[in-house]
Amino acid sequence: MNIVEIVLGVVLLISCLMIIIIVLMQDSKDQGLTSAVGGGSSDSFFSKNESRTKEARLNRWTKVAAFLFFVITLAVNIAIPFLHK
Repeated sequence: MNIVEIVLGVVLLISCLMIIIIVLMQDSKDQGLTSAVGGGSSDSFFSKNESRTKEARLNRWTKVAAFLFFVITLAVNIAIPFLHK
């Protein structure tokens, strides 16, 4: 194994673990029929400050970790064949 393969493998493993941990930390979005029947106002304090909540930060980090996972996976699959030539 090449040192590049080892480093990319470790980074790929870390990004996988990040995705798993971040997704498990998020709250469930399932609200059931109570929110559909009860309605509710979309002009609440929480909807105006939605980008500052813990859930918004976790969603953002999930996207970053997934993008990192995707890029590293592509890099491994493209770079490894060239390293073995």
